[in-house]
Amino acid sequence: MVIVALLIGLALGATIAALFVRSRYASELARERASAGEKLALLDGAQESFAATMKALAADALATSNKSFLDLANAQLDQRKQAVEHLVAPIKESLQKVDGKLQELEVARKGAYSELSTQVRQLADGQKELRNETGNLVTALRSPVVRGRWGEMQLRRVVEMAGMLSHCDFLEQSTVTVDGNRLRPDLVVRLPGGKQVVVDAKAPLQAYLDALEAKDEDTRQARLADHARQIRDHIAKLSAKSYWSQFEETPEFVVLFIPGETFFSAALEQDPSLIEEGVNQQVILATPTTLIALLRAVAYGWRQETIAESAKAISELGRDLYTRLATLTDHFAKVGRGLETAVRSYNEAVGSFETRVLPSARRFKEHGIAPTAELSALPVVERSVRPVSAPELHGGESAADAA
Repeated sequence: MVIVALLIGLALGATIAALFVRSRYASELARERASAGEKLALLDGAQESFAATMKALAADALATSNKSFLDLANAQLDQRKQAVEHLVAPIKESLQKVDGKLQELEVARKGAYSELSTQVRQLADGQKELRNETGNLVTALRSPVVRGRWGEMQLRRVVEMAGMLSHCDFLEQSTVTVDGNRLRPDLVVRLPGGKQVVVDAKAPLQAYLDALEAKDEDTRQARLADHARQIRDHIAKLSAKSYWSQFEETPEFVVLFIPGETFFSAALEQDPSLIEEGVNQQVILATPTTLIALLRAVAYGWRQETIAESAKAISELGRDLYTRLATLTDHFAKVGRGLETAVRSYNEAVGSFETRVLPSARRFKEHGIAPTAELSALPVVERSVRPVSAPELHGGESAADAA
């Protein structure tokens, strides 16, 4: 019982103690809560004050930073602007010069374009006139007589350009009759040494003229083929005439003059063997260009012939001059010998005068005869004739004998 009561008392004391502790803890907790609430309120106020302060400070700092940044940016922008202006100044100047040049070029381009347009119009007008003249020429050349005269005229112009008029004979009217056939070459070119070359200018051109007026390509090609065939036939006819056997000192070929490069090239396009065929038949085909070259070569031969003849004439003139010089040296020798004789005779006369005549003349004064004038002293000629120093004139023989 005692133990039970003790346990009950302990339990009751523990309960009372727990209640006391709890009551005290509750009061302290209440105070702590109240204190914490006050602190929280202070903290909230401090936070709000700090936030407001920071916001104000941030606004001030931002305003200050913005102003400083803007000032710095403006300063740097001015510096960079000046630097950029300094850098772009030469570019600006160059661009201004380029712009000026472009304007000048534009003015020049407009002027050149205007001039070019004028030249193009003139060229078009010239081509039109050329077509008209070509048409007139084609029409005129359809006449065999006109065509022959035109070929002879072209041949004469070629001879003039080659400078061979003085060495060429145009035989427009003369003919050579051989075995009943009348041959009339258009030109005979005289070569150095008495030789000569015959040139014929009667090339057929009718088919080529027809080709120029063809309406379609097939007809044109057919007429050009006829043109080549006519040239080939004319080569055969010209070869059969054997001009080289009818004219003395003539090489065994005849020159067929075709009065235009286009006539020859058109025939060669259709028949490339025409040149070889002409050579085989002793007929040399020649256009104005090739005939000028041939005549130039002949002219060079004539110049060499002239030089050779001049050299021969000079040689003969030199030989004649040397002979005459020999005769003249003989005359000079005779004159020299005569001068030596005259000087010697003069000196002997002076000596005789002084030693024989004067002493007798002075004796007149001794007999009282006064002379009206005094006798002048006669000088002695002491110079001699210059001796001949040329070796070819020594030895007592004349230059003619030495030669």
